[in-house]
Amino acid sequence: MQAVCRRLGNQYTKQSSAPISCFKSIYLLPDQCYGAENPRFASSLATKGVGHLVRKGTGGRSSVSGIVATVFGATGFLGRYLVQQLAKMGSQVLVPFRGSEDCHRHLKLMGDLGQIVPMKYNPRDENSIKAVMAKANVVINLIGREYETRNFSFEEVNHHMAEQLALIAKEHGGIMRYIQVSCLGASPSSTSRMLRAKAAGEEAVLRELPEATIMRPAAMIGTEDRVLNPWAHFAKKYSFLPLMGGGSTKIQPVYVVDVASAIVAALKDDGSSMGKVFELGGPEIYTLHQLAELMYDMIREWPHYVKVPFPIAKAIATPREVLLNKVPFPMPTPTIFNLDQIEALSTDTLVSENALKFEDLGIVPCKLKGYPVEYLIQYRKGGPQYGSTVSEKVTPQSWS
Repeated sequence: MQAVCRRLGNQYTKQSSAPISCFKSIYLLPDQCYGAENPRFASSLATKGVGHLVRKGTGGRSSVSGIVATVFGATGFLGRYLVQQLAKMGSQVLVPFRGSEDCHRHLKLMGDLGQIVPMKYNPRDENSIKAVMAKANVVINLIGREYETRNFSFEEVNHHMAEQLALIAKEHGGIMRYIQVSCLGASPSSTSRMLRAKAAGEEAVLRELPEATIMRPAAMIGTEDRVLNPWAHFAKKYSFLPLMGGGSTKIQPVYVVDVASAIVAALKDDGSSMGKVFELGGPEIYTLHQLAELMYDMIREWPHYVKVPFPIAKAIATPREVLLNKVPFPMPTPTIFNLDQIEALSTDTLVSENALKFEDLGIVPCKLKGYPVEYLIQYRKGGPQYGSTVSEKVTPQSWS
């Protein structure tokens, strides 16, 4: 009986060898996708972008755009708006995540069934990065952080990870577009370590992929931002707001939805944005004091400021950085007094005069006053409808 079973098994194997080989030719194994022996290893990015891929449907979420995008950092602030715009046009979005299973669930509702694909990965494991990039034809890197932790330094997050992703995308051979999101003000000579690391990341990406597109957004404003939200929270908790350096530093904040639209516009063009650097700043220039006035006007409180000179602000923020790797427990996340951000705010951060801007991508950025900052109504003392006029603002407290 055993001999009969072995004979039948051998016959089945011989008959099924052809279908199995066909299956292998359709679905490439990981070692077939990457490796020096594969001719795709030497391939670079496509020269005409991905505009020609949009071919099925009317362009809505149930259409097929042909774009399969791996968005690193999709669970962050800018990521949710970018995923929403990609999914809205019928793209499939692969969402690498390293946190809990709940960190990406808000993204799954943004696309049609099966179009948002969360994938667990480890940014320090090259094989897991290759796995989340294997089926993609577009890679967008949004990874970045404005403060250090015990596990991740500025250089690792903003430079080395960007370099590793670009190298793996180059080895992939099937990536048609690569977009690196950096930061306005990134420069090797900056006083900020984060901005220096961002500049090094840009250089590394362009060295590996000269056709990559670099986006440099200014400070982004939106519902989950890390600018006006911490300010409003601090002002409500302590009844005043510290202004670094007297609040005279000039910045050019931008609405986060406009930045997501710029990335999608670059993807949909004919390749004219490849190999270029775009500086994405808002239409208006604010000093820190003027931006704080806008915040106070929206939460309908009387403004109270404490002007903090830069040396004192740095002295307040320094203990966290000194103790970061010396204590056996995690240090609190910096908000207002972030040493590296204070260093960055010591100089104006504005769009360069001759830089490529929103207009070069066919986008008109929104002004901040109005809808982009309406989320601040959550901080109003009497609810969203509290204080419709200046006279109805909270009565100023007497300072003794």
